[in-house]
Amino acid sequence: MLLSVSLMFLIGIFLSFVCKKLKLPGLIGFLITGILLGPYVFNLIDDSILGISAELRKIALIIILTRAGLGLDISGLKKIGRPAVLMCFVPATCELLGMLVLGPRLLGLSLLEAAILGAVLAAVSPAVVVPRMVKLMDEGYGIREGIPQLILAGASVDDVYVIVLFTTFIGMMQGQGVSIVSFVNIPVSIILGSGIGLVVGIILSIFFQKIHMRDTTKVLIILSISLILVVVEDGLKTPITFSSLISIMFVGIGIQKKREVVAKRLSKKYEKLWVAAEIILFVLVGVAINIGYIRKDGMMAIVLIIGALVFRMFGVFLCLLGTKLNKKERLFTMMAYTPKATVQAAIGGIPLALGFACGDTVLTVAVLAIVITAPVGALAIDRSYKNLLTNSSL
Repeated sequence: MLLSVSLMFLIGIFLSFVCKKLKLPGLIGFLITGILLGPYVFNLIDDSILGISAELRKIALIIILTRAGLGLDISGLKKIGRPAVLMCFVPATCELLGMLVLGPRLLGLSLLEAAILGAVLAAVSPAVVVPRMVKLMDEGYGIREGIPQLILAGASVDDVYVIVLFTTFIGMMQGQGVSIVSFVNIPVSIILGSGIGLVVGIILSIFFQKIHMRDTTKVLIILSISLILVVVEDGLKTPITFSSLISIMFVGIGIQKKREVVAKRLSKKYEKLWVAAEIILFVLVGVAINIGYIRKDGMMAIVLIIGALVFRMFGVFLCLLGTKLNKKERLFTMMAYTPKATVQAAIGGIPLALGFACGDTVLTVAVLAIVITAPVGALAIDRSYKNLLTNSSL
C-alpha cells in the first residue's frame, strides 16, 4: 500500500508537471498516472487502495466543495436567479434527450438502454469544474456577472438529478417501474441539504467564535462533520433523503456568512489540502478507466459523445436566455459545463455488473467520455477564461 501511494504521488506530480510544460491541464497527467498504475495496464495499485477508492475520491470531492462554499458569493448568484435554477437540470435533460435521439441510431440501443446511457453521461464533473471555478473567483474573473457561482451551483445539483434518473431507469430495466417518490426527492433533497448545511455552518461559526483554536483544528472538525453527513445520507433508508454534497458546500457558505474573515483563512487551509486531494482524486479516476473497452464501438461512441455534448451546450444556451451575459460569457459557460469524470467513473460499470446487454456499451462510452471531456473541458476553461470573461478586480 505504501509503495502504491508513493507511486501515485511521484508519478502523478511528474506527469502533471510535463503536461503543464506542454500547456495542458495538470489533471491529464493524473489521469494518465491512474491508467498506467491501474489494474488494466501495469497493476501497481494495491488492492487495499482499490477497495477504498470510492471513499478516497469522495473525501477529495468533499475538500473542494467545502472550499467552494467558503468562497462562494451568494449575492452574485442571487442576481442571476432563474438561470441558476435551470442550470441544475435543463442541460442534463437536453443531453439525455440527445442520447435518446442518437443512441438507437448510432449504437443500436433500445430507448430504455439509451436512457440509462444518457443518465450515466449527463452528469457534469464537480471534480473538474469546481476547482476551476474557485480559481476564477480567487482571480476575480466573471465574479460581477456571477458566472463561477452559477456554474458551481449547477454542477453541485446536476449530479443529484442525474443519479436519481439513473436509479429510476435501472429500476425500469429490472421491471420495477417508475417511482414518483424518487422524482419528488430531487427538490426535497436539495432544499434539505442546503438547509442542513447552512445550519451546521452557522453553529460551527458560533462555536469557533466562543472557543479559540487553531485554524488547522477547525479544518479537521469541519472535515469530520462533512464525512459524518455523507455517512448519514448513505445510511438513510427512507424514501426522502438529503444531498450531503450540497450540505457540505453550504457548511462553508454558513461559516462565510457569519464569519467572513475566518472563512477566508480556512479557505487557504483547504487550498493546501486540495494539492494532495486533487492527485488522489484524478489518479483514482484514471485507475477506474479500462482502456480495453474503447476498442469496441470506439468511433461511434466518440460521435455519440460529441453529439450529446452539442445537446448539452444547447441546454446551457437555453438557460442563459434573457440574462445580461454577452456572447463571450455565454460561450464560456457552455464550454465550462461539459467535463465528465467522477460520476461516470462511479456508475459507468453498474449496468455491466447487473448483467444488462448494454453494459459493455455503457462502460465504453463512460470511459471515453472521461478520457475526452475531462482534459478537453479543463483545457477549454483554463485557456479561455482570461479572454472570454471580465476581471472584476481590475
